[in-house]
Amino acid sequence: MGIEQKLGNLWFWFGSQGYEYVDLGRVWQILLFGGLLFWLWLMWRGLKPALAKKDENYSLLMLFLVSSTAIPVFYAAGLMYGQRSPLITAEYWRWWVVHLWVEGFFEVFATVVIAFLFTRLKLLSVPSATRAVLFSTVVFLSGGIIGTFHHLYFTGAPSAVLALGSVFSALEVVPLVLVGFEAWENIRLSRGTPDSAWISAYKWPIYFFVAVAFWNFVGAGLFGFMINPPIALYYVQGLNLTPVHGHTALFGVYGMLGLGLMLFCLRALRPGRQWKERPLATAFWSINLGLAAMVLLSMLPVGLMQAWASVEFGTWYARSAEFLQTPLLTRLRWMRMFGDSLFAFGALVLGWFVLGLVTGHSFEQQQATREAELARHELEPVHSGD
Repeated sequence: MGIEQKLGNLWFWFGSQGYEYVDLGRVWQILLFGGLLFWLWLMWRGLKPALAKKDENYSLLMLFLVSSTAIPVFYAAGLMYGQRSPLITAEYWRWWVVHLWVEGFFEVFATVVIAFLFTRLKLLSVPSATRAVLFSTVVFLSGGIIGTFHHLYFTGAPSAVLALGSVFSALEVVPLVLVGFEAWENIRLSRGTPDSAWISAYKWPIYFFVAVAFWNFVGAGLFGFMINPPIALYYVQGLNLTPVHGHTALFGVYGMLGLGLMLFCLRALRPGRQWKERPLATAFWSINLGLAAMVLLSMLPVGLMQAWASVEFGTWYARSAEFLQTPLLTRLRWMRMFGDSLFAFGALVLGWFVLGLVTGHSFEQQQATREAELARHELEPVHSGD
């Protein structure tokens, strides 16, 4: 309604602010900020008893709390400008949200969450997890803020800004990749050991967490660095190589993280029931292969051809209808439907599986897994004759 000019002077508060990534009306933006504060209170409520123990997990839990606190705090940067603020002021605070919130503290939060859960699953030692998270935090503080310079290449900044921005923004993906690599190595080494039964109960949440590390490396790392160097960004900014990075980094990292956390919690709610493997395997591979297909079959080829056109003739030509409506590019855009369809199929299968956890059709026939039987034996009273 705000875009249609039907809200009058209230468009800024109830319509769309008009700024990409922070386009929510200010009222809805404030409500979202309140929701993030409520989420932070829930996190504190759960972490407080664990922090009181001050055991070997204390450092990791403190980093967990700090990264959780940073999420609502840094989103609040989007509230720092008003309806009549100059464009330069609004853009300054907008990039705090886009870069420091999304690409910075969310990256640290993802690393902390996955590292903590991997330590609970005995796939990662606490010292290794703590080192990775501390490294992640240091990289953000020394590199994430400096990495913001990749948004300032062509604003009249000196050449040092170009060099620092391109190098440091590429370092942000390293810690999460290292965590995922070590966890995968421990999964491989644990096969056939007494721990394998425990790990198999959390197999698919773990696979989604490993997928986070993979897509973090590919989407945020390879595809991100492909467009981040100054010479590349000069030609390809705003072309299809940008959504290649956006799709693989956004859903590949935070989407997979959300699905993994959901499955981890669902597994912990009913630990005594064995899940059916086939629907989860189908959902996992369909979602991941669908995401890869939509990028490799359509978006990446279109982006590379646009990059060539931009270098040869200019950005105006790479974005023109004359170029984009050629038969080859039209076919490439339609090729995306294969990946999209596979991705959507995986999402539907996953939804059907989650529904089955309520109705019962997602459980195997047997009522207890090996871990539940062991827990029952441990709780049995010891008789005098034993």
